Amino acid sequence: MANISDCTLVDFRQIHDDRGSLTPVENGRDIPFAIRRVFYLYDVPADVEREGHAYKTLQQVLIAISGKCVVHLDDGVGRREVTLQHSHVGLYIPPMIWRRIDGFASGSMCLTLASDFYNEADYYREYGAFQKASAGKR
Repeated sequence: MANISDCTLVDFRQIHDDRGSLTPVENGRDIPFAIRRVFYLYDVPADVEREGHAYKTLQQVLIAISGKCVVHLDDGVGRREVTLQHSHVGLYIPPMIWRRIDGFASGSMCLTLASDFYNEADYYREYGAFQKASAGKR
């Protein structure tokens, strides 16, 4: 059973030269899972909250590739808050962690790398159901 201490920051390599900077992200080297899906959040108003769910099996890495956002993590027992604001730093989130994202700065983009394709059956969308499931696995 995952807990919030399993949510770790990943510092990606940075390559700089006179032409600018590049940050590679590679399966098996930088990400602890094979990437099956990529999506990004953008044009999110500052007062809006995104996500508000947990996954049964899906793993994710979130990266604020522009601007910043605040990720609220909850394992059913403990809570933690992580601010993402550097395009070379990602947040790994294992399965069974409730997450919500807010605090988007103007112009922010949050990239998500996911371990599997979209599957509605993999979601806990009700916090009470998530709490019950996470308590049963402790």
